[in-house]
Amino acid sequence: MNWRGSTDVKDRVFSALVYIIALMYALPFGTYLLTQFPWLRNIIGPIVAPALAIYNLVPFAGIIIFFVLFLAVVRNPRVSHFLRFNTMQTILLTIVLFLLQLAFNILARPLGDSLIVQTLSNTVFIGILGICGYSIVQSALGRYAEIPSLSDAVYNQVR
Repeated sequence: MNWRGSTDVKDRVFSALVYIIALMYALPFGTYLLTQFPWLRNIIGPIVAPALAIYNLVPFAGIIIFFVLFLAVVRNPRVSHFLRFNTMQTILLTIVLFLLQLAFNILARPLGDSLIVQTLSNTVFIGILGICGYSIVQSALGRYAEIPSLSDAVYNQVR
């Protein structure tokens, strides 16, 4: 859906790049899958490595990047709607991943490293990998990545 005007190459590139943040936050869910399939680590590693380096180098990088993206991009009407939409969608994906991480920390205490925890973790990782892959491709094509429920919340935030 490209109803807010055309997008230029710069907006497409930056809109695709913001989804790397969500991929980075999904990595802890993929530990079981990435140890079983090392070739997957070789594909995802180079994509996420620069973001991980920044997050590990700068103290409180996560909260700083969140506020910069939210205040300087999402709430800035001079930035294109396409970029603001994709940035807000990444922020909401990251919040969902953070809440899922809290739930997994509570769930992992009584269940340990059981098959249930591994299966749920792999499911979350594959789901986020699919969502981010779809969103990156749609952003590169200049289209809005419509993710049910999530995109509706994003449209309510970004006007």
